[in-house]
Amino acid sequence: MSAQQSSAVRLHIVTGKGGTGKTTVAAALALALAAEGRRVLLVEVEERQGIAQLFETEALPYEERRIASASGGGEVNALAIDAELAMLDYLDMFYKLGRAGRALRKLGAIDFATTVAPGIRDVLLTGKVCEAVRRKDKAGWPVYDAVVLDAPPTGRITRFLNVNDEVAGLARMGPIYNQAQSVMRVLKSPQTAIHLVTLLEEMPVQETMDGVAELRAAGLPVGAVIVNMVRPVLLADGDIAKAAADSGSVAAGKRRTAVAKALSQAGLGGARRGGVAERLVDPLLAQAHEHAQRVVLEREQRAEIAALGLPVRELELLGDGVDLGGLYRLADSLRKQAVPGVPGVSGDGADDVYDGVPDGPDGTATAEDDDA
Repeated sequence: MSAQQSSAVRLHIVTGKGGTGKTTVAAALALALAAEGRRVLLVEVEERQGIAQLFETEALPYEERRIASASGGGEVNALAIDAELAMLDYLDMFYKLGRAGRALRKLGAIDFATTVAPGIRDVLLTGKVCEAVRRKDKAGWPVYDAVVLDAPPTGRITRFLNVNDEVAGLARMGPIYNQAQSVMRVLKSPQTAIHLVTLLEEMPVQETMDGVAELRAAGLPVGAVIVNMVRPVLLADGDIAKAAADSGSVAAGKRRTAVAKALSQAGLGGARRGGVAERLVDPLLAQAHEHAQRVVLEREQRAEIAALGLPVRELELLGDGVDLGGLYRLADSLRKQAVPGVPGVSGDGADDVYDGVPDGPDGTATAEDDDA
């Protein structure tokens, strides 16, 4: 049996503004968690088949399927949750409808129910995820060491997760209400961490800040901020300040002359007006100016993120795009940076660290764990 993750974090929820690469980060996080023989379930709920595209596999059915392996014999399974099929599971589980439930689907009743009552849809989707978190094998051990949810974007994440409020106006008792309460117990527990993916740009950072505020107000546990697609800084701090200065200044004119001479000395033609070196100066200075301005703006955004008081991790921009090799590269970076709740490295707090001691079949720490 695989090693079990500490009970501190079993459910990792990944959200972010559209275009920040949250699905990529969720996939890399799942690979990071699966290291050293662990079993991880990667789940999507938006019916986009983004996971299948990243792992270069066929479209995922409504069943858990192994899609990748990790170091030490670990594995990542994936599940694309379909709201209608989740509703059939629900009807069969609580009302034993079986074939009658499938007949309702053919009549369009299930699609109608999940459309006119979106709160029910969110209960079904989050309920399926939380069931995977709590599921045990015949010996009473958790089936998965961790579950990673590729969640809706930041603008919808709090409403999506706060299913208790969603169903309050629909049902105050009965199976639906009880299911929502059960889901909220998992989502608001120390087992859960909600990670927000952003870019070093004004709009994604602002949406991240708003999302953190909403999650905190709802009592939902925020994990880390993961800054994605970080570009390298090519100039030293002193050169950044100079390059970002007004191009029409006297100092800029002197820099232009100095660059022309340097190009000439490098064998790119004479520095005289109209020469090869002289013609290269303006494009090079324009690029340096643009680069320096970007770096300055990114540093301002980093300061905004730091003010949230959360762990912040960064993932580099992969110039050739994200393929399977790139996913493993990002996963390795997440482990090395000690993302809270990711085993095998030191986290930001003692409760975030996987200590190598399995939890007991009842989900509690073993005696060895307590002694540690």
